[in-house]
Amino acid sequence: MNWRHLPIVRHPSANLLIVQLLGILIYPFLGEQPLGRAIFSIFALVVLVLALAAVRRTPALSWVSALLGLPVVVLTIWEAVAPGTEWVVLWSAIFHAGFYLYTAYALLKYMFADHTVSTDELYATGATFTVLAWGFAYIFLAVDIIWPDSFSIVGNPLDARAWFDLLFLSVTTMTSTGLSDIAPIRPHARSFVMIQEIAGMLYLALVVARMIALTVRKTPMGRDADDS
Repeated sequence: MNWRHLPIVRHPSANLLIVQLLGILIYPFLGEQPLGRAIFSIFALVVLVLALAAVRRTPALSWVSALLGLPVVVLTIWEAVAPGTEWVVLWSAIFHAGFYLYTAYALLKYMFADHTVSTDELYATGATFTVLAWGFAYIFLAVDIIWPDSFSIVGNPLDARAWFDLLFLSVTTMTSTGLSDIAPIRPHARSFVMIQEIAGMLYLALVVARMIALTVRKTPMGRDADDS
């Protein structure tokens, strides 16, 4: 059997998307206790490896992802060993954000590299969305550490380490659903939330629309409509 034909090898973007969605479902069961955070840290490293695998399929530079990923691994393990160390959490959030944003850039470059749509590129549209959501969640975490009480929930300041709450804010902002009960209350927090709102709109307008258009152009025989 040729290992290159295995789904896990053929569609790294799908693997990244599925694992990140599983992370959203698993996190509430782990909670904020040290053991739960340690387990999620291991899970986060799995996401890191899958993100690196996805980037290798793109025209982006894999060594840049590896360079950003190395401190992410070190700081993630450090967070698990010594939870609550503020400067470690801050730098971990910064490097996580940089890594996920570069991964999103790599996936975008991958999708725009040609005028055909592969199965993995379709999965990449979803993976890019989740990667951006995770990246902005870490940006919000860093903002809340640098400028305390930047976000509020039902009138009370959020704990700077409530990362899952900030991920919830990130996803609802990215989707423009407006369902989040978490709000940015300080100028820097509002600035980054506005940047994400603009990014979410541009993603739907440019990336998703382009992928749909290229898919629709295909005839039932799998050829471009222009070739018929």
